[in-house]
Amino acid sequence: MIKELTKDLLKKIKENADRSRGDILAMTYLAGSGHPGGSLSSIDIYSVLYNVVDMDQDKVIVSHGHTSPGVYSALARAGMFDPLAPIKGFRRVGSVFEGHVEPSVPGVVWGTGNLGQGLSVAAGYAIAARLRKIDMDCFVVMGDGEQQKGQVSEARRFIKKYSLNNITVIIDNNRLQISGDREKIMPQNLEAEYKDAGFRVIEIDGHNHEEIYRAIKTATGDGESPYAIIANTIMGKGISFMEGKATYHGRALKEDEMELALKQASLDWPLEDLKALREEPTTKEFQWKGWDYPRVRPGEPRTYDKDVLTDNRSAFGAALVDVAKVNQGVPFAVFDCDLAGSVKTGTYSSEFPDRFFEAGISEHNTAVMAGVVSTQQVVSIFADFGMFGIDETYNQQRLNAINRAHLKLICTHLGVDVGEDGKTHQCIDYLGLMRNLPGFKVVIPIDPNETDLATRWALSSPGNCLIGMGRSKVPVVTDHKGNLFFKDKEFIYGKAYHLRHGDKATLFSLGAMSSPAIKAWEILLSRGIDIDVIGISCPFEIDPSLLVKAQMKGVAFVVEDHLEITGLASSIAYTASTNSISIELVPMGVRGFPPSGPSAACMKYYGLDPEGIADRISEVLNKR
Repeated sequence: MIKELTKDLLKKIKENADRSRGDILAMTYLAGSGHPGGSLSSIDIYSVLYNVVDMDQDKVIVSHGHTSPGVYSALARAGMFDPLAPIKGFRRVGSVFEGHVEPSVPGVVWGTGNLGQGLSVAAGYAIAARLRKIDMDCFVVMGDGEQQKGQVSEARRFIKKYSLNNITVIIDNNRLQISGDREKIMPQNLEAEYKDAGFRVIEIDGHNHEEIYRAIKTATGDGESPYAIIANTIMGKGISFMEGKATYHGRALKEDEMELALKQASLDWPLEDLKALREEPTTKEFQWKGWDYPRVRPGEPRTYDKDVLTDNRSAFGAALVDVAKVNQGVPFAVFDCDLAGSVKTGTYSSEFPDRFFEAGISEHNTAVMAGVVSTQQVVSIFADFGMFGIDETYNQQRLNAINRAHLKLICTHLGVDVGEDGKTHQCIDYLGLMRNLPGFKVVIPIDPNETDLATRWALSSPGNCLIGMGRSKVPVVTDHKGNLFFKDKEFIYGKAYHLRHGDKATLFSLGAMSSPAIKAWEILLSRGIDIDVIGISCPFEIDPSLLVKAQMKGVAFVVEDHLEITGLASSIAYTASTNSISIELVPMGVRGFPPSGPSAACMKYYGLDPEGIADRISEVLNKR
């Protein structure tokens, strides 16, 4: 619900905007960096929004996060916190008022910085509101330059397809970007692009508070279409020598410029006092607790017998449907990019069509949407091939990690197992990427039974999590007596599995590579060589005690269908070295980009078949 624009409220908005211009200049000048130009062109939009929008119910998303000085000041002037706080803390270590907006600041709903993300964020909030049956308006303030991003087009199509008519885009159309004139850098017809995507378009003076308000009121009162408000603005508005100058997009004022600017801007405090304020120690002004996660029951696990040959992705798909069925009161959302049949979410889509969202081939938008939805007490699943869900969308997954989402990222077709699809689709570097995302847990299940357990654990646990698997069918793992290894077990993140016993060496196997590792153990045993086989499904949580025991047995071998320099072997080496464990490590993995051919042939090419693994271990041990 948008507040009525009374005379008193309009007066307050105008006064706040004037004061904010001084705040913006002070913030960036004292920090010696920042983006004052765009903050000044956007500040009238922010001043209206933060004073007329119900901040408890609706969402204001800032896509061009570098205009943070304007955001912080507008929020402060609207009463969210002390206006002095961002001036003191802007771009200082220890302060929440970072260079780009972060959700640790009250009123900021999503951390942005990389341009082109905001419209996808709005789509995520709109989907979550629909699933939870909540009335919510979503406002997205964007820069005009970022409209060049392909992800924006992806988001527009999705918004129109799913009639997310509670979304209003407001574009700060100052016609300038870092390198100068936007029309010369990359010409665009913003009005035509949004109209073609099904948006209704309003063009306004972005510095006229009444025009801004009327456009917002019109957009939120319609309900029949998403809206795009093109707000024509001036870079550096309010400071004569800054107006229309691209140089001030990302440069703070120098001292002589600041003296001139302050004659045209309202600053509530003497600059010398503000300089002294910047010398005081910073403190964490606000404690952000993150996002709540719904209570989800994992349901009863399925058990796949040893005579069953299936793939881990099918086990995931079955577990997903099971968990959704036993949690009918909890909203679920599954996002697909034209791969439902391959990633095994097809059954779920038939069972829960209103909770399944087909985004087409638009992974960047989908990764962000799914991440946002996961923060709104919705169980959010994005299932995709590894090359697209991880490699192609690394930036988006990085933002999900920064925003501490609860995304369940399910990636199939990992590793050399993709086979014939060749180099462009064999995702052999995903661990090297995922290990860079703090807080993102990674599980590479060993067989269908562990996949079932891991899926139920992930869906019922908070935090970002990747469950990864290959394409091919894999054997159900048994112990040395032929009993189902994972029957009646509970999935515990970080737990390794002693699959076979021996004394002469240790073989660590990643995920589904455990089955060929067990077969290699049998071959070695026939040669008089007995080794330990340790199955690893959580490659980022290596128990140092495992390495101590492996050290005592001599050589430690590592088998994985991943790049051996950034995968499990690398993780084991890091854990060993940081725990003062001296261990001789022999990696057996992928070197360079794999060839195209049947999966089994690709495995054999790298010596990752049972015979190849056994031969390599025999070769090393026989030299001793």
